[in-house]
Amino acid sequence: MNSPESAAASAAAPVCSAKGCRADAVWVLAWNNPKLHTPERRKTWLACEEHREHLSSFLDVRGFLKDVVKLTEWESGGPESGRP
Repeated sequence: MNSPESAAASAAAPVCSAKGCRADAVWVLAWNNPKLHTPERRKTWLACEEHREHLSSFLDVRGFLKDVVKLTEWESGGPESGRP
């Protein structure tokens, strides 16, 4: 049986991927590790406004960052989403 709390949790907005952050996600950071993933593969992290730059830098310095897109754009599958 689903409780009202579990239903609310499943409908909650996506949250930032930064450790310990529970803020609503605003950005999608699309990335891949070229040593592990094919070039077209995209993994994603979500970021709030506060952590977007930090998470982007972490991925970029390793050569993993491919794209940073607004979450709303990513979800709509717009031309800048990086999604097929």
